Amino acid sequence: MSKHILAIDQGTTSSRAILFDAEMVPVATAQEEFPQHFPQSGWVEHDPADLWTSTAATCRSVIERAGLRVGDIAAIGITNQRETTVVWDKTTGEAIHNAIVWQDRRTTAICRDLAGHADTVTAKTGLLLDPYFSGTKLKWILDNVEGARERARNGELLFGTVDSWLIWKLTGGASHVTDATNACRTMLYDIHNGRWSSTICDLLDIPQQMLPQVMDCAADFGVTRPDLFGAEIPILGVAGDQQAATLGQACFQPGMLKSTYGTGCFALLNTGDTPVASTSRLLTTIAYQLDGKPTYALEGSIFIAGAVVQWLRDGLKLIREAKETQPLAEASDPAQDVVLVPAFTGLGAPYWNADCRGAIFGMSRNTGPEEFARAALESVGYQTRDLLDAMRADWQGQAGDAALRVDGGMSASDYAMQFLSDIIGARVDRPKVLETTAMGAAWLAGYRAGLYPDQDGFAATWALDRTFDPQMDPDKRAEKYGRWQRAVQATLTYTGD
Repeated sequence: MSKHILAIDQGTTSSRAILFDAEMVPVATAQEEFPQHFPQSGWVEHDPADLWTSTAATCRSVIERAGLRVGDIAAIGITNQRETTVVWDKTTGEAIHNAIVWQDRRTTAICRDLAGHADTVTAKTGLLLDPYFSGTKLKWILDNVEGARERARNGELLFGTVDSWLIWKLTGGASHVTDATNACRTMLYDIHNGRWSSTICDLLDIPQQMLPQVMDCAADFGVTRPDLFGAEIPILGVAGDQQAATLGQACFQPGMLKSTYGTGCFALLNTGDTPVASTSRLLTTIAYQLDGKPTYALEGSIFIAGAVVQWLRDGLKLIREAKETQPLAEASDPAQDVVLVPAFTGLGAPYWNADCRGAIFGMSRNTGPEEFARAALESVGYQTRDLLDAMRADWQGQAGDAALRVDGGMSASDYAMQFLSDIIGARVDRPKVLETTAMGAAWLAGYRAGLYPDQDGFAATWALDRTFDPQMDPDKRAEKYGRWQRAVQATLTYTGD
């Protein structure tokens, strides 16, 4: 029997492939970065060919590194950057435009024009009418690529989020599918009735025949072309990156909460089989769907988390590597209360202001790289506090009892995680396996393949690396968070309408 699972983790800045053994232990990893394209201020694009070639290359590389035969791999699980939008020709398999990335804000004016339909969008999809989601990105492509809408109506074009694009390429065009967690992020999917919304598709003038079939997270998505890896491999698990991390953190019970710190930060609160309507401008979404039954979540999205460290490195050139931020922050002057609002591509939950841009407050003549590093790391903790406070308000206080499970690259920073615990006033648990996103995708595929245990068995394998308990004086916590709130309001005021 095949004893390994190949997890594809297609992210915003790189594609990775990780092989897991029968005990769900990662045994080999391959990673490849790809270019980011910024045609205008607030626009972010990827070349879809880069997403595909980097994915295929890392899959081949990780199999070679592990010294395995393709027959040793039972299944593939896929997790991906969500909301990023690809449109391609059904016959040639070539994209008609660069992928519009989730961070992209070009459809702000479209959303503003549709403001009168915001309540309908939220009622059906659980989302807010915002450029973040795929629906208006798809509309923009159909509006701006010559002949695209007519070709879509004629059945010549297909739409997909990155998972759909990769599955199409992996299967040689045999499967045009997605899963419920990716579908629910398009702003086109009715999360209550489990189908594409004709109301919203009509509103955006999107032909439904270009949309993929929606499946469970653990399902038969197709098999890879034999020529890709030397033999067919079934694709048995798919979930958007944040939902995959929720699974990888074994947040299967209502009230369990995780926060992932990658390019952005995304906190998900499991609310069980009941979709909770937010009054705090959070998102109601699908955490996962198994055996035709969706499990819902409240989600708060922060656009800039790890990306703020990339800004210190690539924009300001204050550091060469991300790990340098911790010693810099530890050496900073505690008397300087520098606050950074990293609204480089707008502010996400609970503010949802697409026009807002970043600002920094409290600088003095003595402010230097140390204070910038500390303000950058602390900004992630402050934004997480915003999300958790909103979740508590939405779910009648039930979100405040469980520890916050963290993962993603920035969670490796003890400094950042201790500040996070201090500012939210709650325990933070970091697991031994930080690759929770890939782990979630692997578990889905392994579970479907009969290699991995069910939810209870998987949850029993979750292992703690370190707990961070709050150490900050409550008065100081209130003072610092109040300063953050004033900084955000000042930034929003500067933006205006």
